[in-house]
Amino acid sequence: MTTSIASGTGKLQFGETVCGGQSCRQASRVSGIAFQRCMPKKLSWPYGVSKFLGIQRCNYSYFQISENQRPLRTIIAACLKDDSTKYFDFSVIGSGVAGLRYALEVAKYGTVAVITKAEPHESNTNYAQGGVSAVLGPSDSVESHMRDTMIAGAYLCDEETVRVVCTEGPERIRELIAMGASFDHGEDGNLHLAREGGHSHRRIVHAADMTGREIERALLEAVVKDPNIFVFEHHFAIDLLTAQECSETVCLGVDTLNTETQEVVRFISKVTLLASGGAGHIYPTTTNPPVATGDGMAMAHRAQAVISNMEFVQFHPTALADEGLPVTPIKARENAFLITEAVRGDGGILYNLGMERFMPLYDERAELAPRDVVARSIDDQLKKRNEKYVLLDISHKPREKILSHFPNIAAECLQYGLDITCQPIPVVPAAHYMCGGVRAGLQGETNVRGLYVAGEVACTGLHGANRLASNSLLEALVFARRAVQPSIDQMKSSHTGNGASDWWARPVVPRSLGINILGKINTRTREVRKQLQSIMWKYVGIVRSTTRLETAEQRIGELELEWETDLFQQGWEPTTVGIEVCEMRNLFCCAKLVISSALARHESRGLHYTIDFPHLEESKRLPTIIFPCSPVNSTWSSRQLHHQQMC
Repeated sequence: MTTSIASGTGKLQFGETVCGGQSCRQASRVSGIAFQRCMPKKLSWPYGVSKFLGIQRCNYSYFQISENQRPLRTIIAACLKDDSTKYFDFSVIGSGVAGLRYALEVAKYGTVAVITKAEPHESNTNYAQGGVSAVLGPSDSVESHMRDTMIAGAYLCDEETVRVVCTEGPERIRELIAMGASFDHGEDGNLHLAREGGHSHRRIVHAADMTGREIERALLEAVVKDPNIFVFEHHFAIDLLTAQECSETVCLGVDTLNTETQEVVRFISKVTLLASGGAGHIYPTTTNPPVATGDGMAMAHRAQAVISNMEFVQFHPTALADEGLPVTPIKARENAFLITEAVRGDGGILYNLGMERFMPLYDERAELAPRDVVARSIDDQLKKRNEKYVLLDISHKPREKILSHFPNIAAECLQYGLDITCQPIPVVPAAHYMCGGVRAGLQGETNVRGLYVAGEVACTGLHGANRLASNSLLEALVFARRAVQPSIDQMKSSHTGNGASDWWARPVVPRSLGINILGKINTRTREVRKQLQSIMWKYVGIVRSTTRLETAEQRIGELELEWETDLFQQGWEPTTVGIEVCEMRNLFCCAKLVISSALARHESRGLHYTIDFPHLEESKRLPTIIFPCSPVNSTWSSRQLHHQQMC
């Protein structure tokens, strides 16, 4: 892959080329026109991105569900050809807010497959506590929301994207309410608007501290009732099916693994929306659910999509520190329990273990500073004092208010002997959100025709170098809706036929290897996963340096090569698929994308802080781009399996 940050001359400066996991850094320049050849001719990129890439802008033509409530259809229906190949107008990969909201709209025009890795509600959306930011108060304004977003994003945000999202956000909230989503109201009968770090106004629409769960519930109920939407649970997306149509890459569907039957299922579709979430599990401690292993980002990279801003990994400053609880959980969590930003927004104060309030020492906004500032401040306190967590105290607020605003957090902590109405909460930073991802235009389109992205897997330019609190659900709603019309146009103009199913070799489930060998492979893969996560936390964490990044690059390259060599010596083939091995493949790919992007940015901006370049440089206020037309890694993790020439 080649990672680039543009220079001030309007040409693109290549920062690094990675070959087979080893660094082959080279300095060279190429004009924006060279990149243009890898792009579709018509993309509605935001103006700032268009200016950077040197291309012309134009329009794109073409909850928890209870155990006894399982009405979702895992379908074999008329639109399916056979058990192993299924044909749909639209394929949606992911069942969070972005995927479900999009599915409900495009279902008015054709058949929709919603492909989800686990249970439909198991997504980052379901774990989002704080809420959705939108301009709904009389004293608030779009300009104010834009300004807060730009400041939090260290001015790397694309201004046009920010304006679009902040302007269209309120209507997206009203649509959710019309669909049955229930949000908290104040005594005056109006929506109760909370305030979170980085926001200058109270503009967070919420359902107590379980907002994502409520939105997911409402959307899933609507999906169940829609006869054109078919939900495929426990289908792990392996790779996008792409074809080369002259100079243009086209997406024609996706191969999946049914993890319950261990059968490969191929989805052929006219349009594919990638809404698969983030990659929090490249780190050992993350607020993300287990499904967040970067599958969508890695698949898109292998399919030659543009990747952007992967160095900006947001660490949530306040995840529950289990070892600080009066009763330590017996079983280690698969994902860290999030203590929402709204606790600080409601007056929560951070203390070190000496009960010294420290945030005013780092930022005049104190606990209401953006997440990157708070996370670095906590990290600094922990290192200076050699402590393992800090304390977040909301107990000075009225008990009734705490329990009404944060019932989920209060209940979770109480399980382990902690009463948040009279005791401080032990917290520590944890990997939380990827601000980078697959580069999206203003309508969710990518440089791969027929492939759209929305949600955390996408890099729309909204978040810049650091996501403003509660802007993620908003972005997902806005871009899911904006991707609808171009998707319909693409669906109507597509000529994908039934014969397309035979264009690619089929992935193979490794039954012939036997239980013993498969057991050894999976055991080794779990060990490698922990090693990768440890390297990422130690060398590619909240505070970075060039030496540490280069060390991570080298160690991960060696680890990947060792793992792949062992894998193939055991009889694994490039087309063999198993969920643990394929997840590991994607984790390696995403980790390398983060490191490559971080090495290319020679400044500290937002979430990317490096001691070697500690200052913000105005000349480097440009996105990081990983080009699709550059040579990809020779490793299996970054190499595309399915690619058909059409001309």
